[in-house]
Amino acid sequence: RRSPQLALFTASIRRPASLHHLQAMIRDSMDKMEAMLRGSMSKMDSNYLAEPDVAMMSTEPAPAAAYQAKSPLFRECMAEFLGMLVFMSFGTGVVAQVVLSEGSKGDFLSINLCWGLGVLFGIHVCGGVSGAHLNPAVTVSLALFRRFKWRKVPFYVAAQLLGAFVASAIVCMVYAPLISATDPHKMETQGIFATYPYSDDVPTGTCFLTEVVGTALLVGCLFAIGDEMNKPASPYSQPGAVALLVAAIGMAFGMNTGYAINPARDLGPRLFSLCAGWGTKVFTLSDSYFWVPIIAPMLGGPIGAGMYIVLVEQHHPVEYGHPRA
Repeated sequence: RRSPQLALFTASIRRPASLHHLQAMIRDSMDKMEAMLRGSMSKMDSNYLAEPDVAMMSTEPAPAAAYQAKSPLFRECMAEFLGMLVFMSFGTGVVAQVVLSEGSKGDFLSINLCWGLGVLFGIHVCGGVSGAHLNPAVTVSLALFRRFKWRKVPFYVAAQLLGAFVASAIVCMVYAPLISATDPHKMETQGIFATYPYSDDVPTGTCFLTEVVGTALLVGCLFAIGDEMNKPASPYSQPGAVALLVAAIGMAFGMNTGYAINPARDLGPRLFSLCAGWGTKVFTLSDSYFWVPIIAPMLGGPIGAGMYIVLVEQHHPVEYGHPRA
């Protein structure tokens, strides 16, 4: 003999109206359970799990304030400045640690990795606002090939130089006691900030070529990473891809020059070291080498971008299956 509960359950399955009612009850119960789970989680966890594209710390828009920048260009330049400051703080900091510890607290591998990680975090800081150029050679290359407005170029370059200058000042303050102990007259430690040839055995022409090649690889690969018609890195993996790119360039081509591959990365810290007591020798050492890491990257960047566009991008089909006319 069937129990009353079993009979009621069987009848509810056989009657379509009851089945719909049961489904509605199940959906309602699941909605209530989900609401309870959301209520039990912190706001940050809830946003992270349910809305991965939203910033983890808040889903609310930033409150308007009297100091909020109204100019889009000013916002971009502030972001570029901070991104450059973060990038250069890591990069210059690791060089200071290796130099001042005489290699006991790091080596050339750690330098390459930390420069790459500095780029990664710099991109995360400003990429969504300014595009995270972090390099005048990148900015000029983008403008030259009509990917960026020329009127913005001077402002971006100024922000990049200022960010590199301030980052150098921060690193100098952090390591000031060790710099004073190691090099009280500031005769040997200028290499913490700017780049110089590896030795007198590396001629200026070779250094120039090294910087051109390194920057061409950097900018050409950046164009490839962002090419939607090729196999671009996803928005989530782009910072990591660029970080690996910078580290790889350092590991392959860093010996001759210290791979500036970025005029702001070299000139900003060089100007700081001039102001901070290292003197005019920072511009006269190695036969006035200072111009090489400024001019060579500005030449190498457009070369790399142009090669990628001419050899790859220009040959993408306009639509799949339809070649470019």
